[in-house]
Amino acid sequence: MHQTVERELELRLILSPERGIPVPARLSYHSDDPYAVHIAFHINSEQPVHWTFSRDLLVEGVFRPCGHGDVRVWPTKVDGRSVVLMALSSPDGDALLEAPAAQVSAWLERTLRVVPPGAEGEQLGIDDALDQLLAR
Repeated sequence: MHQTVERELELRLILSPERGIPVPARLSYHSDDPYAVHIAFHINSEQPVHWTFSRDLLVEGVFRPCGHGDVRVWPTKVDGRSVVLMALSSPDGDALLEAPAAQVSAWLERTLRVVPPGAEGEQLGIDDALDQLLAR
């Protein structure tokens, strides 16, 4: 049975070093897509903007800078608060988003309880399919 782990939270879209605007967002994790995390947020748009990237990238980014290209994640402190910054680049533009580290970490821990690290392949049924193929 597949499970979904979701969390609503408020991100900040960083416009300049002094300026940011609140952005409602939803983090989603689906055990039938065990390697990915999904973020949907509303930035002055009718439809939410959706991003999907590696769960491992977000887990690592809570602790140390990681990623390159379209998605980069790193921890920092802003006014004494621990936050996770996500730099997202696409043909439509770039965004720098700030998320509360404690809320992201708590949500990630829930996803890791649903599908522990290293167990993602079992969720996809690859082993079962291989066993059936090789048994013939």
